[in-house]
Amino acid sequence: MTEKNFGAVRDNPARSRFELEIDGAIALAEYRVDDGVMTFFHTETPPALQGRGAASKLIHEALLTARERGLKVRATCSFVIAYLKRHPEFADLAG
Repeated sequence: MTEKNFGAVRDNPARSRFELEIDGAIALAEYRVDDGVMTFFHTETPPALQGRGAASKLIHEALLTARERGLKVRATCSFVIAYLKRHPEFADLAG
């Protein structure tokens, strides 16, 4: 079942990750930015949030943020790679 009422995804630049907190659990996507490219290298979803769409919401918002900042995106994380394959609307971000 997909959760529709998630809170806001926030960028935590001090920890180089996007975070989505739900009921005290935090899903995260770690990244680094070099030469105008945001590379996502790790995504983690706590067991309590799995199957609720938290990781998809997190990555969707992170990709929108990259677009707003004029960054290209590279993924080495398997979840983000799969997400990008399922969502061609983000093809313009390929870097």
